[in-house]
Amino acid sequence: MQFPTTVKVVEVGPRDGLQNEPDPVPTPTKIEFIDRLSRTGLRCIEPTSFVSPRWIPQLADAADVIDGMQRPTGVVYPVLVPNKRGMERALEAGVDTIAIFVAATETFNQRNINASLAVSMTRLGEVAELARQHDVSMRGYVSCVLGCPYEGAVEAQSVATIARELHDMGCYEISLGDTIGVGTPVAARELIETTAAQVPLQRLAVHFHDTRGQALANVLACLGCGIDTVDASVAGLGGCPYADGASGNLATEDLVYMLHGMGIETGIDLDALIAAGRYICAAMGRSPGSRLGLIPRHRRAPRFST
Repeated sequence: MQFPTTVKVVEVGPRDGLQNEPDPVPTPTKIEFIDRLSRTGLRCIEPTSFVSPRWIPQLADAADVIDGMQRPTGVVYPVLVPNKRGMERALEAGVDTIAIFVAATETFNQRNINASLAVSMTRLGEVAELARQHDVSMRGYVSCVLGCPYEGAVEAQSVATIARELHDMGCYEISLGDTIGVGTPVAARELIETTAAQVPLQRLAVHFHDTRGQALANVLACLGCGIDTVDASVAGLGGCPYADGASGNLATEDLVYMLHGMGIETGIDLDALIAAGRYICAAMGRSPGSRLGLIPRHRRAPRFST
């Protein structure tokens, strides 16, 4: 099995990781969190979302976060936008990269954004037009690619069709998300092979939730297919507020540890990444969800242990 020599890790902790937190996280804390992540060597960090504050109150301070955070050269900061109004707010905040999203099933799309797939694609077309007009880069997400909490199993061909539509809209990258964490390695590999028949493989990324402990195994299967971009959330923070049982993103620390152990370059300082995870968890009064975040450096890789 041939693996890539380098992998781009897309850090979604500040957005996907915090959006479902019940207690408000202060804006200065979010900014400090993002700035710490920016110093780890990550090349892509999703800082916030311009969705309606009624949907996600935790991210109501999106413009203030964008205004306050540092944006060092070489790091991309895509912000999530659901529709034309969200795009307008993002433009007002001065963003240069956005992320758009749609579900692979009709029911989840209705529960998530109160719109059918057809209406969603029309809205995203309006966002894409604004992005072209303002020279804004656009990333795409397809959620529930391996299973839906309402409709069950999802056909890979359906996912591939939606991914192709996002690609045709101008998305430079389409992230395939196992929103409720039901995928297994064989299913993940089949999904990539099917989707890559319609979208260039180098334009695909994967986003696995670790609900059933399958995320790293699924990533490994996808790396073997040629995938070289993986989403993850530091300290394992986050989940989807509209999908029961979806809590538990793949922890970025665990992902990077595996990749480095395989000799795959990421450009990320693992110790700095762990420190960023500890910072945000301490600020929220909780323990890190990653395994590495709980293990002291000198005990992380004992020799000759059984």
